[in-house]
This record gives sequence, C-alpha cells and structure tokens, in this order.
Amino acid sequence: MKHTVEEIELSSGAKGLLIHVPNAPVMTFNFSLRAGEYLVDRPKWETPHIMEHLLLGANKRIPKARTFQAEFEKNGAYCNASTGVYDVTYDAECADFEWNRILDWLMVAITEPLFLEEEFTAEFGNVREELTARSNNHFRHLNLALRESYGFYGLTDHERLSLMDNVKLDDIKAHYNDTHFAENMRFIIAGNLTPARKKQIAAILNGSPLPRRNAARNPLPIEIPEKLQKPLHIVNNTVDNYYFYMDTFASRRMNEAELDAVSLLNSMLTETLYSRILGTARERGLVYSMSSGIGYSVKSTNWWFGAQVRPDNVHELFDIMITQLQNVFEGKIDKKDIEAAKQYRLGRYQRGAQTVGSLADWYSGKYFFEDIIDDFYAIPGRIEAVNKDKVIAAAKDLFRDDLWGFGVLGYPNKSDVKNLHQQLSVLW
Repeated sequence: MKHTVEEIELSSGAKGLLIHVPNAPVMTFNFSLRAGEYLVDRPKWETPHIMEHLLLGANKRIPKARTFQAEFEKNGAYCNASTGVYDVTYDAECADFEWNRILDWLMVAITEPLFLEEEFTAEFGNVREELTARSNNHFRHLNLALRESYGFYGLTDHERLSLMDNVKLDDIKAHYNDTHFAENMRFIIAGNLTPARKKQIAAILNGSPLPRRNAARNPLPIEIPEKLQKPLHIVNNTVDNYYFYMDTFASRRMNEAELDAVSLLNSMLTETLYSRILGTARERGLVYSMSSGIGYSVKSTNWWFGAQVRPDNVHELFDIMITQLQNVFEGKIDKKDIEAAKQYRLGRYQRGAQTVGSLADWYSGKYFFEDIIDDFYAIPGRIEAVNKDKVIAAAKDLFRDDLWGFGVLGYPNKSDVKNLHQQLSVLW
C-alpha cells in the first residue's frame, strides 16, 4: 500500500506519526502511553488494566459508558484498548467521512474520564471474567510463568486474579494522573491525510486537555534475563499432551541486520509446512503445529520455540529440533533454502500492509517501543541482504551466552521433564 510517513511533535510535547495513504476509505488512530504494569507495585498489578477498561467509558461530555459507546459507534466506528507490561494503547477506526468526529471523541475519552464508582465496580467484574477466560489458555499460562521465572516483569493470570482485590478506585485515579501526560504519549494516525487534514489533526490534538509536565516519557525498564537452572514444570493433570516453550537469549539487543537474519532462519525452521523442523515433524506425524519467534527488550534478544505434543512423540520432535539447529551452527544450509525463505518473507511483507490498520500496526511496533521510525520500503532490500554467513552468525550468537530456559505444562512426571531438559542442553 503506497504511503508516506511524517513525524510531528505537538506543542504539548506529545509525538506521533501521520501516515498518508492516498484515497484511503478509512482512518485509523492508535494512541499509546507508557503506563503499563511495570510502573505499579506487584500487589497493585491490575491497576493499569482496570484503568484502561474505564477510559473508554464515562467522561465529562457523556457521563455513562453505554451512552458514550453508542455515540462513538453509531456510524460503524470501532474502538478498543489494551494493556501490556509497558504500555496502555487506545485504538479506533472509522469511515473517512467522520474521522474528525471520532478523533475528537477518542481524545475526550483519553483526557477527560470520570472514573465513576459504579463503572469501576462493573469493569472490575469484567476484568475478572477476562482474566479467568485467559487463564484457560495453556500456552499463555506457560509463557507468563516463564517470563516471570527469567526475571522479566510478568505475572500469570492466576496470580493476577489473586491480587485484584488490592486495587481500589483511588489507585486507578492516581495511576492515571501519574502516566497520562502529554510528553508520555505517542500516536499513529493513518488514512487520507491531506495537508489540510494534517493541520486539523494537529489542532485537535493540541487542543486536548492532556497536561504537559515538562518531563521525559516514562523510561522502559532494564530487564536482564536469568538462566533457569532447572526446567519450569507446571503440573496440570487435565492435559494429556505436553505444552512446552524453549527460550534462548543473547545478553544484548541485536541490530537490525542480525534480527533480519534470525527472522529468515525462523521461516526456514518452523513457519511453513515444508520448513526444516515443522515440515520434517509433520512428515513423521509427530506434531500438528509448531511456532517460533524473536523478541527483544532493552538489553536482550530472545528466540523461542513452542508446541503442544503427545508424550510419546516429544523426544523425537526434540531430536529434530536439535539436529536442524546444529546443522545451522555447522553451516549446513543450502543456498536454495536461503532463497526460498527470502521469497516467503517478501510475500509476507507485501501481504502485511493490505489495509490502513495493518500498516499502522506495522509502524507501531518499534515507534511505540522506542521512537524508531522503521523504513517500510527498505524491507525488500534488507531481506535480500541476508546471506548464509549472517544467518549462521546470528544463530550462534543466540546460543553463545548459555542463557536459556525450558518449561513444560501438562502431566509428565518429574524425571521426564528432567530428561527433556537434559536432551535440549546439548545446544548450549
């Protein structure tokens, strides 16, 4: 999707991207504030999440959540919000003809909430229901438990549920006042942004009552992962198969060229039904699906692998993983595999920007995390620049520091978990 990107800084101190997509029929709005769970004490962990639920509710213009939602959505517009460890994000999308009305209402919601007692009670119950539903997701439960074990900010949904009663309405108000200031806000607005519209958008945003604090944006936490000396074993006797994750870390933030190389290798190993690990395992009838991916924090880079697999297949699956990763370390990669992975990633890149919303989401990853404006049009060249030597070097770096962990959820016995952990340990 053809587009141009411009960064603007408002007189209030907020910053954001305006993405012009000529003749786009919709507008999308993404606002992010560094207001996540890492900023509160553990007993008050759910404070940002409950606050986020309340923000798209009663406000100074419409003092009832359902009435506000009816007004906001009457022409088919969409709005939502989400809370993560680092940020709270508010999103909206609407038809082009009502963009200014929707932007105005979204700013009212973010900047003029009422935090009514009755709505706090209702959303407290809704958050409890949400967490209870999420707690049934075994992959999510295992992932959060591992994250906490590595020393990152994170709690499982079961832990979050146990702490919810510590959060009071005054905590919500205090967290809002501490985090919702102009310099702490980033935004991405995408659509048919003519020069006249850009001026209107700046005027609407500058006119919002979000206070200026003459302070910097809240900084990201410095999280240093710790090696797990033994596997994490979550016993669940209602699960017949094993859910597992394996993580390996480089104790530094990899650069873009290195991340491109690992992303290409990731495609070669697990992302297709003909990939080296998943494809081989599928041919042998060992696993239905398997995933892997790359993540990073301020001071580390993470490569993870995960799947659910029957107990009688898990050791053979691990043998395939180990063999294929060792082949990479030893340089046993065919040129045709590299080229095939490049074509696959190029196709995914082109598919990834089919809509205004998907384009805005693509830019939001790095911009909201660290104010980096990634160059969308440079991606094909970056993919092409990856070669065999770069793939091998990046893979080795992710295993060089002997910084890793392994977790299993299910009903295996302790000796089996220990044996699986020992089986994987040869990779480091």
